[in-house]
Amino acid sequence: MIREYPFTLPKGWLTPDGQLQRQGVMRLATGLDEFATQRHPKVLSNPYYASLVLLSRVVTQLGDRTKVSPEMLEELFIIDSVYLQQFYNQINQETGGTTNLSGE
Repeated sequence: MIREYPFTLPKGWLTPDGQLQRQGVMRLATGLDEFATQRHPKVLSNPYYASLVLLSRVVTQLGDRTKVSPEMLEELFIIDSVYLQQFYNQINQETGGTTNLSGE
């Protein structure tokens, strides 16, 4: 069973030093990812932040970074943020997962 999936962002994440990173890897979500996301302090005060927290847990690589934070994902272009949400839904639904970032 494949548990990690490579992806290419449409535009890319701009690093603090000005490099554009488009390649990344996302793993399948677990129940712990859901649970930890719901208990995250920023999500408790703003439920709309949950998608960024959840994505930061399952994106295992973005460019040369192997630690992805919600704050990094806040800096994505909208097209890339939407792409990651759709990619998350696609890989988790194809493998039998039920989590859906769009709230459906």
